[in-house]
Amino acid sequence: MPVLLKYKLIAAVTGAGCLAAIAVGADALGSQPRVPHIAPSGAEASGRTGMPIAGATAPTLAERSGSGQTPASPARRHPVKTLHPHKTQATVQPADSKKGVSAWSFNGVGEALATSGASWYYTWSSGDPIASPPGVRFVPMVWGARSVTTATLTQVRNEGHYLLAFNEPDNPGQSNMTPSQALQLWPRLMATGMSLGSPAVATDAATPGGWLDQFMRGAVARGYRVNFIAVHWYGADFATGPAVQQLQAYLQAIYARYHLPVWLTEFALIRFGTSASFPSPGQQAAFITAATAMLQRLKFVQRYAWFALPATPGDGTAGLFDSGAVATAAGRAFEAVHS
Repeated sequence: MPVLLKYKLIAAVTGAGCLAAIAVGADALGSQPRVPHIAPSGAEASGRTGMPIAGATAPTLAERSGSGQTPASPARRHPVKTLHPHKTQATVQPADSKKGVSAWSFNGVGEALATSGASWYYTWSSGDPIASPPGVRFVPMVWGARSVTTATLTQVRNEGHYLLAFNEPDNPGQSNMTPSQALQLWPRLMATGMSLGSPAVATDAATPGGWLDQFMRGAVARGYRVNFIAVHWYGADFATGPAVQQLQAYLQAIYARYHLPVWLTEFALIRFGTSASFPSPGQQAAFITAATAMLQRLKFVQRYAWFALPATPGDGTAGLFDSGAVATAAGRAFEAVHS
C-alpha cells in the first residue's frame, strides 16, 4: 500500500520583481541558449507552498502546518556576474498545451482528469498511480535525494520527455536539500536525456542569493543542464486583480533572472497562518479564470498546474472535483479554460 507523506504549505506574496538574468542550458521557447543580461531595477516577489504525494489518498489541512506571510521586499538593484550557459544535449519537446493539474488518486479521478480539460498532470512521483485518460499525459518527478536511484531513473525514462526534480528543497517539510546536495545529484538526472526542470523551490525563486539562485549559479559554474524553471505560488490576496498581478510579477521576475521557460507547478489562493483560510468559491473561480488567461498570454510560461484536481475535506475552495468527479465552482471555471 502506498505511503502517505505529510507536507507543509507556506504562502508568501510580495511585489513585482526585477532581477538580472542568467541562462542555463537550452531555452525551450527556442532551441538555443540565450545571452545573459541585466534587467532594470524593481521589487522582488515570492510565493511558497509544498506537497509531496506518494499515496492514493490526500492529506487534509489538519495534517499541514504553515507560517504567515513574508513581508514585501524593498526595491533595490542587485549586481549579478555575467554567466555563460552550457549548451544542452537534450531534445526539448514543445508543450502541446499549457493547462495541467497536480493530482492523486480518488474516486472518479480518471473522469475528473478527462473532464477538466488538462493536457498533463503529475503526482509528485516517478510512476503514475492513475490510469491516464486519452490525450492526458503524465509527467514524472524525482521528488528528493532518496529518489535518485537506478530504478527510479530507469522508470522515468519511460514516462515521456519531461522530468520534474526535487520538490521544495528549501522547505524542511519537503525534500529539504541544500543547493550543494542537489548539484551533486544533478548529473544523474541529466543522464536521463530528458528535458529537465529545476528544483521547484517553495519561495524566493527570483531572489539573488536564494536557494534557486545558488543552485543555478552552481549549475552554470559546472556546465550543468537545466531546461526550464519549476516554481510554486500561493496567493494570500483574495481580490482577483491584485492576486493575478502579484502572480504575474513573480513569474516575470523569475524569467528576467534566468531567461528560461517557466513551469508553474502549483498555484492557488490560500492564506496561511495559525490556520489556513480560503477565498469564497466565487473568488477562487474568478481567480482561475483571470490567472489562466494571463498565463496563456505569457509566452515564457510553458506549462501550469493547478493545486489540485481533488477537493478534500478541510481544503477549502481550491479542489476542482469532489468524489465521483463532481465539479466544484473552481472545477467548472477550470473546465472553461481553453489552452
